Amino acid sequence: MIKFNRRQTMGLIGAATATGLAAPALAQNKKIVVGALRFTSHAASFIAAERNYFADAGLDVELRFFQAAQPMAVAIASGDVDYAVTAISGGLISLADKGAIKVIGGALSEEPGIDGQKILASDAAFKAGLTTPAALAGKKFGISTAGSSFHYMGSKIAQAEGIEVSFTPLQKVGAIIGALKSGQIDAWSIVPHIAKPLAGSGAVHIIGNVSDYLPNYQVTTVFTSAQNADNEREQTTDFLGAFSKGVTDYNAAMIDKSGGEEGVNEMVDLIHKYVYTDRPREKAAPSIINGTMRLNEGARLNIASVQDQLSWFQSEGLIDASITLDTFVDTSYVETFKA
Repeated sequence: MIKFNRRQTMGLIGAATATGLAAPALAQNKKIVVGALRFTSHAASFIAAERNYFADAGLDVELRFFQAAQPMAVAIASGDVDYAVTAISGGLISLADKGAIKVIGGALSEEPGIDGQKILASDAAFKAGLTTPAALAGKKFGISTAGSSFHYMGSKIAQAEGIEVSFTPLQKVGAIIGALKSGQIDAWSIVPHIAKPLAGSGAVHIIGNVSDYLPNYQVTTVFTSAQNADNEREQTTDFLGAFSKGVTDYNAAMIDKSGGEEGVNEMVDLIHKYVYTDRPREKAAPSIINGTMRLNEGARLNIASVQDQLSWFQSEGLIDASITLDTFVDTSYVETFKA
């Protein structure tokens, strides 16, 4: 199996724009690195680390934080990170096409009845009439990079409305937020724990829900190197088992409210160690709670949504038309479904 150094991996990116818990891996504290963003939607990894689910599986986990999805894909391909959660992007698929990466499970999904990602308008655009997604025609829609999940969402919204929008790449989430608040771009879509506080500030307005256009969108996936997927099956199964325990705890506390208010507060305290760490707990808590979306139990993977994303990347000419699901998805680890 091919292994890529960082330079080779970056070159590839540039060229292309449940599981049950098995016996602990080698019954030892095997050192692995898990990539994450400081988002509420990455809580399963935080919970598995804090509640020793990784340790109980024989894995000594270091959490390594990133500011965007694409650098995580680079880190997986170069061997700097072992497992990660991120959205499907053109860069990730292109790395998979080179034999570097495999998607092995699902993480965050849009689900009918669960408050999900929001479509936002800048205050200036809102006052000028951008009050619904149907009014996005000709507007500037913020994305991180071409082929990102933001690009996919914006394009699918525009297609559904029968309009065209202008995509503005700004690389990082922080830059997109700044551009939206200042009116340099007109619109964006993002998870609720970011969207709602922005709207509360008055500088941004919520004008719609992504779920109205992509009701079962597999927002993020669990992925690893092809080397781990093919040759480290026990370790990979152990990782997914521990991660899935974190998923179950999160859904029980934050979606099903099985522990009542006390359970929610306990979960907020845990997540606050990783998300909104620059804010006091009382100010961080509402944003963490607002960000609640159900995670995929057992890391189940919505293969229909993944196929739709693959087809869109190909229709836009962002990836090779010959790439198939088998190229970048290993369905042997978790249950898959179509919705």
